[in-house]
This record gives sequence, C-alpha cells and structure tokens, in this order.
Amino acid sequence: MQSGTAAAASSSKKNTVYVAGFPDEVKEQQLLDAFVTFGDILEITLPSEPNEPEKHRGYAFLTFANPADAQDAIDNYDLNELPAYKGQGKFLKCSLAQPNRFGNEAKGDKFDRPVWESEEWLQKYDKAGAGGKGDGEEQAVPEEE
Repeated sequence: MQSGTAAAASSSKKNTVYVAGFPDEVKEQQLLDAFVTFGDILEITLPSEPNEPEKHRGYAFLTFANPADAQDAIDNYDLNELPAYKGQGKFLKCSLAQPNRFGNEAKGDKFDRPVWESEEWLQKYDKAGAGGKGDGEEQAVPEEE
C-alpha cells in the first residue's frame, strides 16, 4: 500500500487532462464550467504567454480527483467543440497529460543547457562516441584550393 503522498503523486499523472485548441476568448471559468460535469476538478492550469501574461497559450491542464472522470472528459471532448463555442470550428484535442521531460519553467527549471548535452540525446545521436571526441585519431582536413 502506498502512502498518501506517493499515491497522490502517482495517480495525478492519470488524473490530469491536456486540453488544446480552444478559442483565445476562453477563460479558466469557462473550462471549469464545461469539464466539471465529468467530476471534481482539483486544479486548472492555463499557461500564459511569457511576454503577455493576460493571454493564454491555447492549452490547459485540468487535474481531476478521479482517473475515471478524467477519462470520461477525454472521451467526450476530444475532437469536439466547447458548448459555448459550437460552430466556430475550434475543435479540442484532449488526452492524458504527459510529464515534461525537459524541465518545468513554472518552477524555475529553465532550459539551461543544450539538448545535445543530455545523456539521452548523446546515447541516441552521438555516433563518434565519447561526446563527439572520436577515438583519438585525427582526421584529414581537405586543403583549400
């Protein structure tokens, strides 16, 4: 059996719904009104543009109290329109949220190093081995004419 904190951390991954594609006019309250019909919502995160804090980026994360409620919301709203915006051609994309693999800007974890310095990238793309240093042999450089 998991402790309360560990259980909450592991289950929140399955409770959080990524919602994208809604109109610019949509606010947090409108998302709450539309999605609360599927169950209790613990948190809504509506990321804003860095240079325009009053403007959202067009996607949100909704954390439900129950994983089944999150799945119901996905099943009902994925590729559908918000009720108040029917006929505008703005279809939602809803799915289970995936953890951010590159850091969390909200917590101050800026992308402070290039992607090619990550171990994952090096293992996948570093053909020369040893961080691009090769095997120690010098390669011939063509002379300019």
